[in-house]
Amino acid sequence: MTHTRIIAALILGLSAAACSTLETATRNAPLESVTALAAEAPAAALRSVAVQSFTVEVPRALSVSEMDSYYPIGDIVWREDPAGDRHAQIRAIFDAAMGQAAPDVQGALPVDVTIRVRQFHALTEKTRQTIGGVHSITFDLALRDPATGVEIAAPRRVQVDLRGYGGVDAVIAEQQGLTQKTRITRHLANVLRAELWQPGSAPAGVTERVAGLEAAPI
Repeated sequence: MTHTRIIAALILGLSAAACSTLETATRNAPLESVTALAAEAPAAALRSVAVQSFTVEVPRALSVSEMDSYYPIGDIVWREDPAGDRHAQIRAIFDAAMGQAAPDVQGALPVDVTIRVRQFHALTEKTRQTIGGVHSITFDLALRDPATGVEIAAPRRVQVDLRGYGGVDAVIAEQQGLTQKTRITRHLANVLRAELWQPGSAPAGVTERVAGLEAAPI
């Protein structure tokens, strides 16, 4: 076989292999990989999702702390509900937030949403009564095809921070119905709404006007 024929055969073989590999990778790759091949299509799809159902998971492996310290110890720190099943209480907060967000996310692509909580730090009694702090919440957000259960987008980590009032500020806020649960639920709804419409677009903070307090991120 001449050098010309050998080169031609190699080129033909490589072309066929490349086509086969690209088809398989595109079909099976997570959305991030598909985006690298055709950025505009997945982005448009995600911006037009319609929430069909959602599931909130709060793994029992997450540790719960009831210690009244200035800094959170454990995966879950939550005191505004009565002592009880903290995992279930956190799930209820996410259920309420997602219930607020879902009706506003009604695009063209049906999805099932799975939220898996990784950390939920609200304020301890000591911090709430004195200096205040930050509500720090972390969760994974995944989207699946309702018909097949196949992931439409690989799970992505979402970090949510919210100023937590302390001392007199906390008293003023509660007098106006702005409890920790109210503020956290509303902020989570805003974040979920933004993340579902456009991943990574959750606002850094919205402002609320509370009589007697400066405008603060909610």
